[in-house]
Amino acid sequence: MVVVAWLLAGCTRNPGDAARDEQAGQATQAREGIVTISGDDAISESLTWRPPAVQVPPDDADGARKRAEAALEAGNLAADADSAIPLLLALSKQAPDDKQVRDDLQRALLAVVARGDAALARADDDIAALREAHQMAAVARATDGDDEAVVRYLERIDQADTLWELNRDGERALAGGRYGEDGGGALAKFREALALRPGQPRAMQGLAATESAMIRNAEVAAEQGDFDTAKHWLGAAAKVRPEMSTVPDAVARIERMRGARIARLRDLGVAALAQPDGIATARRHLAGILLIARPGDPVAADLRERIDLAEHYGQFRPGQQFTDGLEHGARGPQMVVVPHGGYRMGAEPGDADAEDAERPQHAIRFDRGFAMSITEVTVGDYRRFINATGRKTRAQRRGYSMAYDERSGNFARVSGVDWRSDYAGNPADENLPVLHVSAKDAEAYAAWLSEQSGHRYRLPSEAEFEYALRAGSRTTYPWGEGSPPRDAGNFTGERDRSPTGRHWNNAFAGYGDGYWGPAPAGRFAANPWGVRGLAGNVSEWVADCWHDGYRRAPMDGTVWLNPGCRTRVVRGGSWASAPEQTRSSWRAPAGVDSTNGRIGFRVVREI
Repeated sequence: MVVVAWLLAGCTRNPGDAARDEQAGQATQAREGIVTISGDDAISESLTWRPPAVQVPPDDADGARKRAEAALEAGNLAADADSAIPLLLALSKQAPDDKQVRDDLQRALLAVVARGDAALARADDDIAALREAHQMAAVARATDGDDEAVVRYLERIDQADTLWELNRDGERALAGGRYGEDGGGALAKFREALALRPGQPRAMQGLAATESAMIRNAEVAAEQGDFDTAKHWLGAAAKVRPEMSTVPDAVARIERMRGARIARLRDLGVAALAQPDGIATARRHLAGILLIARPGDPVAADLRERIDLAEHYGQFRPGQQFTDGLEHGARGPQMVVVPHGGYRMGAEPGDADAEDAERPQHAIRFDRGFAMSITEVTVGDYRRFINATGRKTRAQRRGYSMAYDERSGNFARVSGVDWRSDYAGNPADENLPVLHVSAKDAEAYAAWLSEQSGHRYRLPSEAEFEYALRAGSRTTYPWGEGSPPRDAGNFTGERDRSPTGRHWNNAFAGYGDGYWGPAPAGRFAANPWGVRGLAGNVSEWVADCWHDGYRRAPMDGTVWLNPGCRTRVVRGGSWASAPEQTRSSWRAPAGVDSTNGRIGFRVVREI
């Protein structure tokens, strides 16, 4: 407790009288209602004023009156024995009925009140001004405590003291972090002060400071990524001064902080996806976004999609088309990314043309997409491989292949036919699907692409081929049922004619595609997944060994191999296939060394 005794005019304090003075001060407080303010910013424990003893000889009354009036005019009210009030009090004792003295004393008293009010006007945040106001109160009370002006002034003093204590307590609570968002604390003190005096500047400043502290807490929480806590503090701050724009401005700032943090986490997630085994790291960044993002946040959705795509496609996207550069300077076949997913492989129930080898229908699931060449490998593609490697194909080594004989309408062994030949044994155009290649010739090409590109190329598995052929369909043919729509592909059509006018005995009714023999690769429209020619044009080698049915077939769509198998699977209809051989589930066996004018191949690339 800080104790300061204000002894104005003629009183002294001796250190040895401390106990007696303290007791006297307490008695005065009890008797006169002196305000006590404690703490480091205390005004005093007791503010009292006792007029100094002034002796006015009877023959000097006029002189004392003149000295008092001069002191009053000079504003010397109560400083010492020569001040106006001590002189006038002494004169009033000598002449209680002297009207002039009474009037002068009233003027002096009002001057004390005016000086005190002037100090009170500065006392909201000025302890020295409040002390001065208390000094004037002590003088006024000792002069005439019953005067109406003094009584009202003392009430104003009491209010000022209460305001000071409320604001001081509020400021201490604020400094201690006791804001009172849930009741009590700084807010309660400042609001109590404002209830006592609406608009009081110090209390208003206290409210603003409390609001600012809450907003700062919200910003600190947001900087640490704790937006739930930030929301709590912003909600509390919004109740402090709801008429102000401070909190909405802070909300906008914190939303920008949220957006910046989300964007940063998204960038870190995207960067992680470019690294080996970075999906787990990207998922952690996504989890961080989801903790702070609003429901449906587009940045979170974007990163989630990127993670899903990376998990299923690496750096690719479903439907994306690309080619790989090769070491010798050319580029590989144009590829398209087939979407991951699942389907039921094999003949549909009720398919009257289905064979036992197409059953049982079974579920296949691809957890990762793959890329498939958009068209069959062409003569030009294969020529680059032969030129680079000098390979001699199976047909070249044995000197013949099975080619179409227009005179008989059948396939026959023809000498000198190999990969450079068309379906009839004539020189083939560069853009035609390569024919007269064995399964091993096809695999050699895929192995060369792998070596040249640094990526794994291979023949498709049987499950991959049917999956891409169906492209989501569950019907007998990829296009549905019955004859294909116009320009759907190169199939045996009722309207097709050979160079000498031959026609098909078993063909799709009403259909014609303008070709007898294979069409240039990619001539007809792509299926929904961007692949062309799977259902027709040429049948194609796949990597699987032949099995008489699907019992014990892999469920993940991988290649079904047996060591040393000599019979492979051929999938997809050709330009010369009967309609039942164009069905989505159709499959046939072929010797691994077989070559003819109906079978080509395409490749897949792992991603």
